[in-house]
Amino acid sequence: MTETDPPPARQGHEVIRDYLRTLDASPGVYRMLDASSQVLYVGKARNLRARVSNYARPTGHSPRIARMIRETASMMFLTTATETEALLLEQNLIKHLKPRYNVLLRDDKSFPDIIVTAHDFPMIRKHRGARRDKGRYFGPFASAGAVNRTLAQLQRAFQLRSCSDTVFENRTRPCLEYQIKRCTAPCVGRISRADYAALVRDAERYLSGRSTEIQARLAAEMAQASEAMEFERAAALRDRIKALTQVQTAQGINPRTVTEADIVALHLDRGQACVQVFFIRAGQSWGNRDFYPRVGPDVAEAEVLEAFLGQFYDNREPPRTVILSHALENPDLMAAALGQKRGRAVRLLVPQRGEKAELVAGARRNARESLARKMAETATQAQLLGGLAAAFDLPAPPRRIEVYDNSHIQGSDAVGAMIVAGPEGFEKAQYRKFNIRGADLSPGDDFGMMREVLARRFKRLLKEDPDRSEGLWPDLLLIDGGAGQVSAAAAILREMGVADIPMVGVAKGVDRNHGKEEFHRIGKPPMALRRGDPVLYFVQRLRDEAHRFAIGTHRAKRAKAISATPLDEVPGVGAARKRALLAHFGSAKAVSRANLADLKAVEGISDALAQKIHDFFHDRGADRQ
Repeated sequence: MTETDPPPARQGHEVIRDYLRTLDASPGVYRMLDASSQVLYVGKARNLRARVSNYARPTGHSPRIARMIRETASMMFLTTATETEALLLEQNLIKHLKPRYNVLLRDDKSFPDIIVTAHDFPMIRKHRGARRDKGRYFGPFASAGAVNRTLAQLQRAFQLRSCSDTVFENRTRPCLEYQIKRCTAPCVGRISRADYAALVRDAERYLSGRSTEIQARLAAEMAQASEAMEFERAAALRDRIKALTQVQTAQGINPRTVTEADIVALHLDRGQACVQVFFIRAGQSWGNRDFYPRVGPDVAEAEVLEAFLGQFYDNREPPRTVILSHALENPDLMAAALGQKRGRAVRLLVPQRGEKAELVAGARRNARESLARKMAETATQAQLLGGLAAAFDLPAPPRRIEVYDNSHIQGSDAVGAMIVAGPEGFEKAQYRKFNIRGADLSPGDDFGMMREVLARRFKRLLKEDPDRSEGLWPDLLLIDGGAGQVSAAAAILREMGVADIPMVGVAKGVDRNHGKEEFHRIGKPPMALRRGDPVLYFVQRLRDEAHRFAIGTHRAKRAKAISATPLDEVPGVGAARKRALLAHFGSAKAVSRANLADLKAVEGISDALAQKIHDFFHDRGADRQ
């Protein structure tokens, strides 16, 4: 070392030991950072000084923790009033920072509910996301498919409306749902408010687990109708009982002793983990979902489960009971944290016998089988990525592939789409859509659209991860198109200084036959893969997935444009006032022709807003002239 060389940066347990002088026994959260200030690990502690002193020891750690300590160059601390607050803060930071050495829940999708809306004639529909709309919620369900199946059966049984409030308020005759006996047509007065409210109460009772009571009452009413020779009414009641029975059958396994709980079971195998969550609500099984959290090779079941529970319930309301396959290290602390989120007590159980233990055993079996399938798929995926690297002369198998495609109809409602794939298959949480903004693009300018999409994508990457250290940069770009598309894409990447990313254009052959794709790369002649090559099928799957996502995004945008009305553009006219105007005038066109006095007569429309609406349409008319 010369005299001008700086001293080597200190790392490891010696650096950690220096912090002990300033720490006390307060509860709190600590962060361990590497030499480039990247967060390695986030942890909580009942006693910060005691916890950090464990890391200051030079020996006695598992390989994973020892490696983390060696990489630690600095630490950050935040004290809290209680250990429960520390646990909640720890999970928030883990979710936001995604530290390398923490157990991470990678699937953060919300679960759908069923909502019975707050309305004089409530509708029943699927709801996903935060529970902001007024009404009664029932859920969560494991998937949208489970909700759709349940809704279809409930509509046959209770015949509640599923149309939007705007459609409901503007109908003049019954729709097809009434004709096929899935709605009672309250929109046109075919059922009284009291009778409809009775159907709503029955649906809510059923979703609350009181199906036996409903079926018994319906059976008695059917018998009375038969005795009174009201055969049409008796047949309708019979159909409702039959539909209810079908709903119960569709719900799957219905436990006898569990009314509301989540069953959470874990299986670990060779550094991989699968967590199965079964949702039990109203005494019925509402489906299950599997999760594959990122874990290290030497983590214990208790650590994985505690991290999973904290992150899983971060944006979800816990049930009254959570039934676990393994005990936690701090069950009282986790129960207190979940209870604080719920606003009521939450119990954590690890049953050893009885029906609850049987439910856990079934969930663990599902977790074991799901992980085995996942590991087999991952091994196959690794072989395909290796084959892809060999076929396209890549330096290593890609860990992140980004595939781009555009969709439009003669340039209208144009969208760009990006999908992502890697060692674990399609990473749908990383998919992105781009509404094409280019005002100077000519209709159908696919090259221009691709340039805009890539410019926006890599401009963001350069801003958010300029050092390429977050795993967000692709190792391979697949472009749907031939040499022209590849040249346009390469030009924009050169302008942005990121021309080092391998890129391949996927074009159909001269006869546009699926299976004769040509592959285009900058500075190299077109090439093809032999028919039947697994790598060829893999590339086709990637291209087809990007195409599916692009078309779906385009259709959603086009449907939104079709359903839009000029009222959407009027400042100050929201959903409620739009409904009031449409209900009063019948159509947006009639609103545009209305005079000022008629607009002022609409309930909820002030004189000032009426003037604004009148000016909006008449000014536009003057502009057109």
